[in-house]
Amino acid sequence: MLDKFQNNISENLPFLPESKLLLAVSGGLDSMVLLHLCQAMKLDISVAHCNFQLRGEESNNDEKFVTSYCEKNNIPLFVTHFDTEIYAKEQKQSIQVVARNLRYDFFHSVLINNEYDYILTAHHLNDSLETFLINFTRGTGLEGLTGIPQQNEKVVRTLLPFSRVEIEEYAVRNGIQWREDSSNQTEKYQRNKFRHSVVPILQEQNINLLQSFQNTLEYLNQAQSMVEDASHLVYSKVVTEEETIKISLTKLLAFPNYKAYLHQWLAPFGFTAWDDIYNLVSAQSGKQVLSENYILLKDRTYLILFPKKNEEHSDYYWIKKDQKEVKFPLKLSLCNVDYISNEIPNAIFVDEEKLQFPLQIRKWKEGDVLFPFGMNGSKKLSKYFKDEKFSLFDKTNTWLLCSNNQIVWVIGKRQDNRYKITEHTTRILQIKYKP
Repeated sequence: MLDKFQNNISENLPFLPESKLLLAVSGGLDSMVLLHLCQAMKLDISVAHCNFQLRGEESNNDEKFVTSYCEKNNIPLFVTHFDTEIYAKEQKQSIQVVARNLRYDFFHSVLINNEYDYILTAHHLNDSLETFLINFTRGTGLEGLTGIPQQNEKVVRTLLPFSRVEIEEYAVRNGIQWREDSSNQTEKYQRNKFRHSVVPILQEQNINLLQSFQNTLEYLNQAQSMVEDASHLVYSKVVTEEETIKISLTKLLAFPNYKAYLHQWLAPFGFTAWDDIYNLVSAQSGKQVLSENYILLKDRTYLILFPKKNEEHSDYYWIKKDQKEVKFPLKLSLCNVDYISNEIPNAIFVDEEKLQFPLQIRKWKEGDVLFPFGMNGSKKLSKYFKDEKFSLFDKTNTWLLCSNNQIVWVIGKRQDNRYKITEHTTRILQIKYKP
């Protein structure tokens, strides 16, 4: 298994051996095997562990187990505790959804604050099959049937080619100890029902179920890639982007599968009433369909997409002096550094003494002016958006970091020249964005 693990990294994830990695370790079989494999490859690793306090002393013993292992092996460890049940009640969400959100928020905060490159989780082939079945049962498009991706931005899943049986056999052969999670045995959770009741029946019909599933995933991902290519090609012929997105019905209806294209283009804007949208194609002018933040309007031979007027867009979110972290409406970390590094993604370095606190995070508005970093002079932000070919969606979802209402950073895109580091700078502030 170690050879297969090394080959997977070499062929599909060649950046990992040179990266600083944070491993999500619960103490269970999968994560302990992942930890062992990473140690065997001598990767640069640290461990993050979440105690959700859902199983009383069992949860505490999981934490002690992981802590003891890391201490014995001199592995840096980050531990956090959550009052998960209380938080779930406050948010009116399920325990599973809340635990997942808390877990990944914690992992990303550790990654940002300690400059790790990637988060490694122990998802494997059986997890991908269960996700496929859950999505299939709920009803989904092609994208929902393509399994768990091996990489999703900063999250990497190096065990996806392996089955649970392979992982357990490796653990037994190598004397790896792990903790059993009693909640994995109960069928009150949907995933466990599939794991214990549905998958065994499928394996009775096909003893090579997982290999067949892996082949199917490959075909589905190839099909999804073709769908995306076709969607982009047709989009360029049918859609124009100015202040709004305009879909030419004359050109769209030349394609027999026009409904599939509408679904592909409009789903990212939160639309779900697909029958209403398809009926809009032949409806009278003035008819419209709403999503949470957008309006799709029939106007003669066009469908026009534009954002609702949202008063929240004028809200300011404040950053106090010496504040080290921002969690809402997006995630930023702030810290003083001694030098500038071009190796840190999604970060800017500014002269702190030029800033007026509190800083503001807000949406753009007409009249905003940017002094683009690396250029002379100013440019209206609306002109910058046009030059950089921002779509309506891009503009709507762009946040600004401002000092005294002047732009410091089009967050994640372009720094303002007025706050750059110079030879007279005495205090360098690094501001990092987590996409």
